[in-house]
Amino acid sequence: MIKKRTTLAVGCALAALAAPAIAQVATEEAGQPNQTAQATDSQVVVVTGSARPQRRFDVSYAVNALSQDEVRKLAPLNMADLLGKLPGIQVEATGGEVQNVTRVRGIPTDDGYALFQQDGLPLMTEINGFFFRGDSMHRYDLMTKTIEVVRGGPAPIYASQAAAIVNSTTVTGTETTRGKAQVTVGTTGLKRIDAYQAGKIDDRTFYAIGGFVREDDGHRDNGFPNDRGGQLRANIKRVTDTGTWKLSANFLNDHNVFYLPIPVADPRNPSVSLDPYIDYFKGTMNSPALRNVPIRYLDGANTLQTERRDLANGRHLRFGNIGLQYDGELGPWQLSAKAGFTKGKLDFDAFYSTSNPADAATFANGFLASARTAFGAVDRLGYALAGNGLAYDPASASGLVMQGQYRALTSDFRSAQADVNVTRNFQTGLGNHDVKLGVYASNYGATTRSVYNDMLIEVRGQPRTLDLLAYSAGGAVLGSVTDNGVLRYTTTLNGGDVDARMAALYLNDTWEISDRLRLDAGVRTERYKYDGYAMLTKAANLGDAATLADNTTRAFTGERQSHVYKPHTTNWTVGANYDFSTRFGGYARASHLEVPPTMQVASSVDPLVLTTKANQYEAGFKTTFGRSYLYITAFYTEFDPLNTSFVAFNPVTGRNDQTVPFFGKAVIRGAEADGAWYLTDRLVVNASLTIQDPKYRDFVSATGADPSRVVGNRIVREPKVFGNIRPSYSFTVGDNKVDVSAGYAYMGKRFVDLFNATALPSYHSVGAGITVTRGEWQFQLTGDNLTNAKGLTEGNPRTDTLAGQGSSEAIYGRPVFGRSARLVVSKQW
Repeated sequence: MIKKRTTLAVGCALAALAAPAIAQVATEEAGQPNQTAQATDSQVVVVTGSARPQRRFDVSYAVNALSQDEVRKLAPLNMADLLGKLPGIQVEATGGEVQNVTRVRGIPTDDGYALFQQDGLPLMTEINGFFFRGDSMHRYDLMTKTIEVVRGGPAPIYASQAAAIVNSTTVTGTETTRGKAQVTVGTTGLKRIDAYQAGKIDDRTFYAIGGFVREDDGHRDNGFPNDRGGQLRANIKRVTDTGTWKLSANFLNDHNVFYLPIPVADPRNPSVSLDPYIDYFKGTMNSPALRNVPIRYLDGANTLQTERRDLANGRHLRFGNIGLQYDGELGPWQLSAKAGFTKGKLDFDAFYSTSNPADAATFANGFLASARTAFGAVDRLGYALAGNGLAYDPASASGLVMQGQYRALTSDFRSAQADVNVTRNFQTGLGNHDVKLGVYASNYGATTRSVYNDMLIEVRGQPRTLDLLAYSAGGAVLGSVTDNGVLRYTTTLNGGDVDARMAALYLNDTWEISDRLRLDAGVRTERYKYDGYAMLTKAANLGDAATLADNTTRAFTGERQSHVYKPHTTNWTVGANYDFSTRFGGYARASHLEVPPTMQVASSVDPLVLTTKANQYEAGFKTTFGRSYLYITAFYTEFDPLNTSFVAFNPVTGRNDQTVPFFGKAVIRGAEADGAWYLTDRLVVNASLTIQDPKYRDFVSATGADPSRVVGNRIVREPKVFGNIRPSYSFTVGDNKVDVSAGYAYMGKRFVDLFNATALPSYHSVGAGITVTRGEWQFQLTGDNLTNAKGLTEGNPRTDTLAGQGSSEAIYGRPVFGRSARLVVSKQW
């Protein structure tokens, strides 16, 4: 009943947006124009996915354009949280500042095929890097002028591998020198400084420079800072008689610790909460005990390699990018040429969830036989704190112990990319054509290595690592199952290198038949070449007779498996837009997207090489009335084939070696709505709502698993309903302008598994904020999840993807963040 009431509340809010639209538009069409029509939605100009800049109201696809002030009002916690405010985009923004999950219109991938761009060009050609995504490279700061988000539509034509485009445009200098500085502090220990300045060097040369530095202890208590680092961006623009040149540079050096799922209930009795041991809102398996983790493996020369890894390093991404852009005229053609080169390195340390917590006695007994084989007359196994050998009795706490997987990865990556396109308008006897012809090319690659250790820990926040010791009848220690907290060394070992090249040719024609009817169609063809190798591995015993932890490690053999792949894809789109009046319009579109395998297939052992195809259809209605607007879009997406195969954690071997292949089709039907209703000049209600039906179809399994139990089920971790309502009110007190806002967000029920056996219950959150502006100064206070409402954004994907967690509701998952607040003080000039 709560779910139905919540859905009804969001739906009623959007219906309320439509009612005044019809009434007011009817009045305006009758000859009574809106007297307050300033800064209307119909005046918003977008550049992403269009041959030329166009009004948002005129384009034949769903797009949102957010100014810097609009982003400030939304006060997002991270980029995923910002995207989640928009319709049609479901996010899981609880992994930390970056590397969060984004799904666009039900697309069943963790990135939703949303390609990030900066000024129309990606910083890296592939939609994802090796263990980092677009939101890791594209950080929001005061150098971001606007963010445009295209959902579906012509995205497959204007970007590679894209069902959606997130394009950030950067601030550039103008005749007037301007700038801003702001300080942000928060209840999570957040301390951040942002600043930028832009102006002119001479009458034709302009500059902009800015960035941020920050440190944040994080929403969960790691025992060390969660985020630390910063970004610097700058550009110089030169205006000539024929066009404009812009030289830009980016530099990012940032650490972001990753939050993974935690156990929230006792698997022996799911009604028993583990909150006394690991706090729902603050608890994490990240711990200072994991700041000196040993990594051991044999290299290709059979030499033992040993290193120490620090979990506080987190996702340490540093990269530099330099770009050059030209926009000008080439006779009757409008020429745009963009090029960029990115080089960077990722060092990634994270502690991943694996299997459920286990009864401590049962877990220990599972190793008794192997301990007796290795150490002789073992009478019993007992626990001790790793490092100091002090006895530890799990029965004095939760009675549970658990495994976790420490992942240490490195990647050196590079990406050179260029896009050159020309646009020309052709007048004909039947309307005019805006024709855009472009070429995109890239040379990119990466060298990668990954090493996984299984660790044994207690069940509590900031857990201590444990040793499992073998005792004789007299109490003497005969040996150890573990080694200083390591349960199994190097259960996963991978390494490889790949060089990639790609070239794309694209063409789009926007045909304006009349001032009311516009048609457009486009095609993009892409050719790739991946040339790489994977380093082969074998099982190995490192030879330490005092422990079982090194008995079944992986070791490099010294041999390589080479790969050359040449995928070829073709994307197309056809759309139409018809304006019934200056206030009412409609649009429809069909598009076809093909996504090739990533370059990582060429640096993997025996990879699965598969091109994913998606057909997308959408039809929309739009109306704008003064500053108010309403956009409603129905969508239908079909994936065929959809690969939902996954590699599961095997608690017996300690390796991610249980491949469960499932292939089939996914069908997502739905509708999204995006609206703003200005009840008065001071009171506005913004809202978005998405209703969808994401299902699996026509599945098969190569391993004998029953696919009939999957067909017709809800796609994993996808809700039927999600949305938000954001009312705000502004007023003045003396010389102070005051804006007060509130927000209510709702996420519907989801499932962790293909069989839909374990549910992630629906949840909601409430936030509020107040902004006071006095002259050049501004003070903003924002609070999130003020009621400490509980909710899980995912389960435990390492073990529960097929058949769930053995409970009707998830007992292991990644909780939403608890109550927090931030204060931002800024001054502009």
